[in-house]
Amino acid sequence: MAESKPVSIHIMGNEYHVASPADEVEKLEEAARALDKRMREIKEGGRIMGLERVAVMAALNLSYELLHGESSSLEKDAEFNQRIQKLQEKVDTALAANAQPGLI
Repeated sequence: MAESKPVSIHIMGNEYHVASPADEVEKLEEAARALDKRMREIKEGGRIMGLERVAVMAALNLSYELLHGESSSLEKDAEFNQRIQKLQEKVDTALAANAQPGLI
């Protein structure tokens, strides 16, 4: 088994310290850069505020792509965007229902 190595990654201006097998550090750093890019794109879209919500939307996007592959046609892209929009609304509703004043 590969020995773990401490790694510092940066996502949305925050530093996270994680352990990674030494032979997987480069892949972890690449994944962190991709996640950071995706989260920044979502945040720059302007509709989603708060790091938690941005992270949830990025996770949904990445999970969908992993499960269903990248969509290539415009029709699939539009359908994907509609599904993400509906999921975003559900996440917003759930977070608002469980929100404590001053936390969001």
